[in-house]
Parts: sequence; structure tokens; C-alpha cells
Amino acid sequence: MKTLPAPLLAKISWRLLPFLLLMYIMAFLDRANVGFAKQAFQADTNISDAAFAFGAGVFFVGYALLEVPSNLILHRVGARLWMCRIMVTWGLVSAAMVFAHTETSFYVLRFLLGVAEAGFFPGVILYLTYWFPSAARGKAMGFFYFGAPLAFIFGSPLSGLLLELDGFAGVHGWQWLFAVEGLMATAVGVWAYWYLDNRPADAKWLTVEERQQVQGILDQEDSHKQNHGRSLLNVLCQPSVLYLCLIYLLIQASVYGVVFYLPTQVGGLLGTKVGLMVGLVTAIPWICAIVAAYLIPGYSDRTGERRRTACLTLLMSAAGIACSVTFASPFLGIVALCFAASGFIAVQPVFWTFPSSYLAGSAAAAGIALINSFGALGGFIAPVLKNWAEGAFHSPAAGLYVLAGTTVIAALLVLGIRSPVHKPSNTPATV
Repeated sequence: MKTLPAPLLAKISWRLLPFLLLMYIMAFLDRANVGFAKQAFQADTNISDAAFAFGAGVFFVGYALLEVPSNLILHRVGARLWMCRIMVTWGLVSAAMVFAHTETSFYVLRFLLGVAEAGFFPGVILYLTYWFPSAARGKAMGFFYFGAPLAFIFGSPLSGLLLELDGFAGVHGWQWLFAVEGLMATAVGVWAYWYLDNRPADAKWLTVEERQQVQGILDQEDSHKQNHGRSLLNVLCQPSVLYLCLIYLLIQASVYGVVFYLPTQVGGLLGTKVGLMVGLVTAIPWICAIVAAYLIPGYSDRTGERRRTACLTLLMSAAGIACSVTFASPFLGIVALCFAASGFIAVQPVFWTFPSSYLAGSAAAAGIALINSFGALGGFIAPVLKNWAEGAFHSPAAGLYVLAGTTVIAALLVLGIRSPVHKPSNTPATV
């Protein structure tokens, strides 16, 4: 499989990946900080656990509805403009959470946050296919996935510290949290407009020869990718794409079933309320996840073994999720959470090599967005399913046991992914 020379690959990586990583940190922080605000927010607003679970999850409904059209717009107008629009609007909506004093306002703002952020993640996955050949894409995506762990490593203490500003200037701690972190995302969005280049041909920081070399390899790869028919509807209805949608839904259910409640769970293990100490301890599983996100996708790139690697990584995550509520020891509980976070973070860049290996152009834009939309539905289902299981089985551990089971199902389904049959096709997908 042809790839770029190491110096050129490093040049592209150092230019793009750190900034994309910063963007993802902002995105993950603004969608997951509701978990840190949970206790203080509910205490101040009297919102019930069921209402909080619904509000936490309804973000993903708005997100899922607009994934495909948003990604098609990015493919048409370019990442530079569209990523700026996404980040500025989601940052402003996130900051507006300071006004969420009722269930209705909480639901509306969480839904609008999903609408504003729709297309960000699949847009970045698509954007990486414009710059990195298949042989280097797993590692590049793995680096991008550092964003989620780093959001918690640095964001957890920040969120805990902002919560401890409760009462400063007559403002609640949870309001400081939403306002500061939302406006940070808006600032990064403005920066994105001046920093990003849409395609290698636009990159003034590459020489003419380097631009031609990058584009030549990517064009050669695209010529062998399937477009699954002439219309995007045919692309979206392909069994292989829908199969990946189901797997990603289950993966994201495990991710957000843990993420939304992780600060509360760590606080329970430590026997203390959510604050700076909980924020510092919560960062530990994400440090482990960074190591896993570096090693596992890199191993997958070197060996070309995608399915087995993804399956075993998911099984590790499932075991960690289950064991985190099995052990009474705080130490063992944190160790289990390290395995859980490492597994469900590291598996995702490996997973995204499957659709990006045989979809190109507008077909890739639509297919990747649809798969991520189903993942968003998994994020909506997870807190509701967790809350239901805990009530139905009268056990605070039941929810995570159920999510561990869905993660095992995802691991088994990964083994059924078929390698794409490369058939040259010059007919682009059309709307």
C-alpha cells in the first residue's frame, strides 16, 4: 500500500493534527462537561435524575439529524469555513447553558448544542482522508483521538476548579463552567478559519512538488474505492454501511454511558463530592487512554490487522466497564475504569479505517456522517438505558453491566466486517 515519505508525512502531521486535536478537546469538553455539572446543577435547579438523563442524551438527537447534510456542506464549501461556523455556534450555545434553570430550557439548549455541533466529528474524519493515505490514517486518527482523554486530563481539573467558584460574583459554579468552556470553543473556531487549509492544493506551507505528491497518492487510492451506486441514497442504504452504523451505535453507547457519569462514579468511589480532587482522579483513566490510542492504532497500521485488534480492544473495554462496579475497592475501581476508557477510545480510530478504506468523495462525506449519526443515537440511548436498568433491577451497578454487555456485542459484530472489494469506478455519487 503506497504512502507518503516519512518527512512529508511528519510535516503534514505536525501542521494539522495538533490543531485538530485542540478542536476535538473543545468539542468533547463542551458535550461532556454536563457530567461534571450534574450534582451542582441538579441541586440548584431541582431537575430529577430521569430529566437529567434525557437532557444529557437529547444532545445526540439534534446532532444525529444534521450529520449528513452538515458533512455534505463541508465537502462542498471546505473545512476552513464550515469548521469555523460549527465551533463558533456550538461555543455560544454551550455558554448559554448558564440560563438553563428549568427542564424545558435544559432540553432545548442541549438539543441546540447537538444541532450546532452536528458534522464536526465526521467532518474531521473526512478531512483526514483529504490529507493522509490509508496506510497512515489509523495512526493519524489515533492522534486525533487523544482529544477525548486530553479533554478530561486537563478539562477535569479545570471543570472541578470552575465548580469551586460557586458564588463568585454572584454566579453558580456550574454557570462559570459552561460560560468559560463555551467561549473557549468559540475562540478556537475563529482561529480555525485562519489556520486550516481545505486541501493539499491550498497549502502554502507545502512546496509545489509536495502538493502534487500528496494529491497523486490520494487520487490513486480514490480511484479504487467503491462509490456503491450513483446516488447517495444507495450509499446510505448499503448493508455494509448500515452494519457499521450498528457497530458504532453500540460503541458510542458504551462511551457515553461511562463518560456522562464518570465524575459521579469516581466521587462515589472516593466518598466525596465532585470537585477539584475528583477532577484530578478522573484524569487518570484518560492518561491510560492516551497511551492506548497511540499504541493500538499504530499496531493496527503496522500489521494491517483491523478486525481482531478492534474486537480484542472492545472486549477489554467491556471487562473494564463491568469490573468498575464489581469491586468495592476504590483502587481496583479506578484501575477498571482505566481499562474501560483505554478500550473504547483506542478502538475508534481503528474502526474508522473500515468506512474510509472504500468510500470516497461525497459518498465518504455521507457514509461517514451517517455512521456517526448512529453513534450519536448511541449517546442518546446510553444514559436512558443506564437509568432504566438501574431502576428495573434496583441496583446502581445494573446500568453499567448492561452497557458492558452491549460492548461485547459490538466486539463480536466487528469480526463480521468484510474487507472491501476494490473496484475502480469513475462515476461520482450524486445527490
